[in-house]
Order: sequence, then structure tokens, then C-alpha cells
Amino acid sequence: MFNKSSDELHSDLIKKSEQDNRLFLQQLENLINQTYVIESEYKNLNTSYRQLQNTIEQIVESLPNPLWILEESGDIFLQNSKAKEVNGLISTLDLNEENSEIEYGENSYLVKINRYKDKTLVNATDNTEFKRKERLITMGQMAAHLSHEIRNPTASISLISSTLLKRVGLKEKPLVFEIQKSVFRIERIIKATLLYSKGIVVKKDRISLPLIQRDLEDAIGYYSYTKPIDFIFDWNDIEIDGDRELLVMMFSNFIFNAIDAIEADENDSGEIRLEYTCRDQKHLFTIYDSGIPIENEAILFEAFKSTKEKGNGLGLVLSQQIAKLHGGYIKLIDAINLDKGFEIAISDDS
Repeated sequence: MFNKSSDELHSDLIKKSEQDNRLFLQQLENLINQTYVIESEYKNLNTSYRQLQNTIEQIVESLPNPLWILEESGDIFLQNSKAKEVNGLISTLDLNEENSEIEYGENSYLVKINRYKDKTLVNATDNTEFKRKERLITMGQMAAHLSHEIRNPTASISLISSTLLKRVGLKEKPLVFEIQKSVFRIERIIKATLLYSKGIVVKKDRISLPLIQRDLEDAIGYYSYTKPIDFIFDWNDIEIDGDRELLVMMFSNFIFNAIDAIEADENDSGEIRLEYTCRDQKHLFTIYDSGIPIENEAILFEAFKSTKEKGNGLGLVLSQQIAKLHGGYIKLIDAINLDKGFEIAISDDS
């Protein structure tokens, strides 16, 4: 048997050690390279995740409705700015109900809840406008029905009061006049309600402003008020194209509102000024009064909402429609020396 010398054994050990070192270094180098690869993949994955998250956030933010994405614990994982505007809404929900309708603040929301794995998606659609229109349709139908029911007895009262006025003495005549004024008010409400429910049809003709003024003065004579009020008509003697009956209704709505505002004011008397001018092929009418200011401008032209106790909420709505059907508009303006004013425009078709 061949025996290696100690020098040869020593040389073999050195060679083996060098081989082991090279192998170790090679493995270490491979391990380091793998670490770089993993780190690069992690960075790419992290970048992709952030890009995906940003995309999701952009999609959620672009949605027109309040939207929340909830964790399984109920904590908010993601929400858009619309949701932040009504951040108290989410706490009022029963997350076990997939579909629900709730009132939050002054708005109505249709809420839908969907679940995916450990996330809950809550989407709230603002259906306030739809509910408002639905209520207006219902209220309009009810009001029209009541108006038809009231019309016949009102006509009988009007006929009886006219007959009674011819037979009573001077002392009783003021009482009969008050009855006629009350009937006039009821007839105005009935007419406004039926116009609102059926729609307005305009029949234009050439009419003079003095003729409209006389109709308004007659209407004022039927309206009840207790304070002395100066009615100042600064109108030109001209003719315009329009529906006489509808224009008288429109102007009288503003005059009667002004009378009510003066009646509610602390002063002992009042003034209502109606002015006319022509500009940019439009007839411009301004109405000023010294009565109390408007409490809530936001609901001025909303149906069945009124800023005064005696209002039914249709006068200004119908007036705005009448102005639009005459190619014009109505807007609230700053008054001169008086408390408030409105500008009414109608087109000059002549």
C-alpha cells in the first residue's frame, strides 16, 4: 500500500482548502446576486403596487358619489373626497343591509353595499333631486284635486256675495267686500295650483302697459292689507307683446308679496315702486318695496316652499315660468333706498 508523505498530504489539504474557498466564494457570490435580483424584483413589485394603488385611488376619486372601501374590522381603507364631505354618513349605516335609503342632513341617499373577500364597498348615491321631484309631482296632483273640489263652492260664494252686495245697506257693505277679498285670494290660489299642475300656455298679443297697470290696480283693490301703502308706477305708455292675463298674474304676485312684507314690517306705512326701462331689446321691470327683507333666498323659486306665513309657495315659481315663456328672466337685485327689489325681463318681439 502506497503511503503519501507528510508534504504531499499537506499539499492535498491546501488544494482542498482552496477548492472549498473558491466554492464558498462562488456560492456567496451567487447568493449576493440572488439578493440583488430579489431586491430588484421587490422594488419593481413595490412600484407596481404603488402604481396600482394610485390607479385605484384615482378611479375612486373620479366617481361622482361618496364611496368608502372598508377593512374587515370596519375601519376605512380608502374613501374619495365626496365621502369626506359627508364623513358622518358612514357611521349611520347598517352594514348588514345591502340596499337602503337614508336621510342625512338635508339630502337623501340610496346606499348599496358589496363585499369582496375581506373588503366592503359602500356606495351612496345622492337621490335628493329625484325625491324632491317625486314629492312635487305628488303634491301637485293632490293640490290640483283639492283645487277642483274647492272651485265649485268658491264660485257659489262669489256669486252670492255679488248678489248680497246689491241688497245690503252701507254698514254691511264692508263685510261683503271682505268676503269678496277672501274669495279673490282663494281663486288666486286655485288658479296658481291648476296652472302649476297642468302647465302654462302663453297666448301673446299686443297690450299696453297702462292697461296692465289698471288690471293690477283692480287686483290690489281686492287684496287685504291694513297699512297705508304708496303704489308708484313709473311705466311708459307703450305696447308690448305678451299674454295679458299671465303678465298681470306675474306682476301681482310680486306686488302681493311686497304688501305682505310691508304688513310684517314694524313701520306704520310702506312703499312699492314699479319702474320700467328698455335695454338690449328687452323690457326691464323693477319692483322695490320697503317691507321686511327676504329670509331665505335659496328657496325663493322652489315650489311649495314659502318665506311668508300666507304663501303657498307657487307665486314666484309660476312668475319665473311666465317670464321665461316671454323670453326673459327674474332675478333678485340690490334695492335703491328700499329694502329689496326684483328685476323682471321679457323679450321685445315687436
